[in-house]
Amino acid sequence: MSIRFPVEFSFKVLAIAQQLSARDADGALLFHAKQKLFKFKEAVTLFADEAQTRPLYRIDADRIIDFSASYNVTDQAGSRLAQLRRRGMRSLWRASYEIELPSLGTLQVSEANPWVRFVNGLVEEIPVVGMLSGYFLHPQYDVHDRSGRLLMSLRKEAAFFEGRYSLERVAALGDEPERAITLALTMLLLLERARG
Repeated sequence: MSIRFPVEFSFKVLAIAQQLSARDADGALLFHAKQKLFKFKEAVTLFADEAQTRPLYRIDADRIIDFSASYNVTDQAGSRLAQLRRRGMRSLWRASYEIELPSLGTLQVSEANPWVRFVNGLVEEIPVVGMLSGYFLHPQYDVHDRSGRLLMSLRKEAAFFEGRYSLERVAALGDEPERAITLALTMLLLLERARG
């Protein structure tokens, strides 16, 4: 699957479980994600359609407590495409993750400015003002290779009443790595939105 960037992520408003849709630069649906509720271990299914009838990928946590959990991204055949790992203590202040890819090895994902997420989490809890926070506060997550080269950047976009994020490709990596990173960043988005 070749992805036309930027990829736009949008969260469904008024959904009991977190749901998001990912669309390419042409507006074509890449996948629709639904996070399962009341599971001991985190599990997300990515569907080819919004009706959620055709599963494409799965993302499963390797443990119940997710402080330093790893999330395996697999296709329908069960082949592992990527693994996302939260970096435990390092993620307390600044979101810090690793994406393990079979073809590229370990990539680093870090939050560009932790103060933005911190202030966003506080402001969202204030009645009326919280509805406007999504229009002014924009967390950003950058993906780097081992040498520190920026590969992709995921940034929250201005939006009222819902979450919108845009994934920009900075360096061309090829179809498979780009797809795997996009899928891993989908789980990162779900985790970071739940975190506040």
